[in-house]
Parts: sequence; structure tokens; C-alpha cells
Amino acid sequence: MSQSSTHLHVPDEELDLRGVICPYNFVKTKLKLESMAPGQLLLVHLDDGDPIRNVPRSVSDDGHDVVSQERADESFRVMIRKRLDD
Repeated sequence: MSQSSTHLHVPDEELDLRGVICPYNFVKTKLKLESMAPGQLLLVHLDDGDPIRNVPRSVSDDGHDVVSQERADESFRVMIRKRLDD
């Protein structure tokens, strides 16, 4: 069994937002990040299309680090490191 790049980083939290429309998927991601400690990792599952285009860009704009982004069947796995200056 091969290891994907996402699995090199073990997430502290995980959110499955498949089926959640914009902007709710970003709002839920932002709220989850706010509840986490600086530097922790959040794995988010997002649909193709607007979610994968908008959520990584929006969390980056908020100062968080998108560590990895990869396709997983019909969706994407996005690993986000919470910014350190919270």
C-alpha cells in the first residue's frame, strides 16, 4: 500500500466537508481552525469545483499554511497548518 503525501503529516483534527457548499465550507474550516492551537494540522475533505478553488485560497489569505492538497477519488484532501501568531 502506498503512502500519500497527506499521510506524512498526521492531522490533529479532521473535517469532512464533502457536500457542503461555498461559503459554508470555508466558514466551517475557519471556525475549526479558530478552536485549534497554533501550528496544529487540520485535514479537510472538499469537493471539486468551487470548494477546492476557494477554501485553500481563503485560508491562505487568513495566514494559514496549505501544507498539501491532493485528489482522493471524487474529492480532495487539503492539509492546513494553523498560523503560529494566534
